[in-house]
Amino acid sequence: MYPFLRSKISQLYFQPAPASGVGLFRLLFGLVTLQEVLFLLYFNHLIFDPIPYMDVEFPMIPFFLCLWAIVAACVVLGYRSQPMIIANYLFWVVFVHFTPMQRDFDGGFDLFMIGVNFFLIFMPIDKAFSLDQLRKKLAMPFKHYSEYPQETVSRLAYVLPVTICLGFLYFDSVVHKMFAEHWRNGLGAWLPSSMPYYVSALDMQWLLDQEWLQKLIGYTIILFQFSFVFLVHYRLLRPLYFFIGVGLHLGITLTFNIYPFGLGMLICYVLVAPFFWYRALSAWLTAKTPRLIVFYDELCPLCNRTVLILNHFDVFSCVDFKGAQSWAKHYPELKAIEAEQLLKDLYALDTQGKLYAGVDTYARILIAMRYTAPFGWLLLAPGVHVLASMIYRRIADNRLRVDCGEGCEIATSKPGLTFYDRWFTCSEPKQARRVINRLSKILILIFLLQLNTTIHYGLLYRLHVDLQQSPVTRLLSGISNNLIMLSQAFLGITPHALYLHDHFAGYEHIIAITYQKEGETEEHWLPFVDEHGRILAPNWGRVHSMWANIAVTPNIDNQRLKKFIMKVTAFWGIKSGLDLDKTVFHIKMKKISSPVVWRKGLLKQNFSGDWREIGTAKWQGREVDIVLPKNINVL
Repeated sequence: MYPFLRSKISQLYFQPAPASGVGLFRLLFGLVTLQEVLFLLYFNHLIFDPIPYMDVEFPMIPFFLCLWAIVAACVVLGYRSQPMIIANYLFWVVFVHFTPMQRDFDGGFDLFMIGVNFFLIFMPIDKAFSLDQLRKKLAMPFKHYSEYPQETVSRLAYVLPVTICLGFLYFDSVVHKMFAEHWRNGLGAWLPSSMPYYVSALDMQWLLDQEWLQKLIGYTIILFQFSFVFLVHYRLLRPLYFFIGVGLHLGITLTFNIYPFGLGMLICYVLVAPFFWYRALSAWLTAKTPRLIVFYDELCPLCNRTVLILNHFDVFSCVDFKGAQSWAKHYPELKAIEAEQLLKDLYALDTQGKLYAGVDTYARILIAMRYTAPFGWLLLAPGVHVLASMIYRRIADNRLRVDCGEGCEIATSKPGLTFYDRWFTCSEPKQARRVINRLSKILILIFLLQLNTTIHYGLLYRLHVDLQQSPVTRLLSGISNNLIMLSQAFLGITPHALYLHDHFAGYEHIIAITYQKEGETEEHWLPFVDEHGRILAPNWGRVHSMWANIAVTPNIDNQRLKKFIMKVTAFWGIKSGLDLDKTVFHIKMKKISSPVVWRKGLLKQNFSGDWREIGTAKWQGREVDIVLPKNINVL
């Protein structure tokens, strides 16, 4: 195995690939992280307070979440990418494993994000769509932007994350699915889609009523996940796996209320897309001819810096920047302007031959760049235009001009070498061989860690093998569990047993909460679970997981349920402006069905069941009295 793996890595190590896919992947990963941090900020009292708003055990949590949001924003922008992605990884590890998120508010994709973030530390995330790329240009003697070569990266930057983060995950998941009856019946997607707690606001009943289509989707998922790791890297099959995978995870994002999980998986498909798609998309989006020609003073360091910055953000190549000293004589529109005056301002010429100068030039640049057009129109607004002209004039009239014959040095900090630069840009063959050998050993270790998880929980646990029969098996089981714990914490390698038979078997009750103000007879639904049993936005993602996977399960534990009733009533009661001491919360329950064989109209039937009151919750100061039947499971 080792010689084969080393040979494949050596082959891929030297194959160039466009950097745009990796840059886009970093950007999207940062956005998904940022939205999750904002979600945690919104629900921080529900998630981190022992009693929401009343017993704040971690008052510094919002501060650290704000720091995490800044780090995630830097990841999106590609600013100081290497330290920011490491900091982001540490935030994921600490919040997932050392806060109540681990036990009660599992987001369903946290460990996946940890694993992906780990790989991003060693990927060339600063090569495209990043401010680091601009900082690198600004740190060197000035060259015209057209002189910079197109960035490429090693193909391994695409292959390794796809193989491990997606391929291994899918294979582990499909092993678990083989032990679930509804998955074997082709209903793996249909059953959770028919449960009120799990669906989004979209009405998908018409789709769920097509038995043949639901079974086709279910069996396609099994075949897709089983074969992905073996076939996805074949050139002719990549488009097929791309469209199936995107369709699968886009469907999860839109139809389930676990959208972060769907988004987290979906963004990985920018690494699955064939490389020529990026080239074709770039050619299609890039302007065939520039919409604006801008003339700048070649002897002005500030002008050179400005050109590099503007060109960096001109992603559609709509603006062409030319040195006034070299090119002005080729354009009749500029001949009427004196040479000295031409160098005082930034001039621009559009496709109709209209000439602009000063602030108007900047406005037209922003408009020409398409996506920044609103800022360009704002710059032309009467009051803003006057103020901008004053600022521009002050800067333009006081700038320095130097001879750039030997290059205009621009004083700024130079980005440091990343882990990717150290590992994947080896110029010496001997050094490259050492790196390839090291990578091969690391990948074998990761493969063995994943294999340990799959065999332990995907096979032995599912087959009910007793590992405590002898001292040897007990020892091996203990070692295996410790390895799983470590690989799960720092690499995100974990059993992917999602929505299987042990989750839905016996799931026959759902619970909601209404409230009644003192002196009123009318009951109102708490903005958490509605009258149909659907969990309302924004209580999706990890809050949904808390209620639907921990509080309310096939075997409901009263103590655990009371804990989350306390949290939900305190959080949403105070959030809704209720006086808790003068409000009675009514605990409602209704029966649903979770069969392993297809049934037409199941979602509608589960929506339409009747609720009955099974208990109450009353607050008195910081104490809550929750009355529930002793055994809810037999109701």
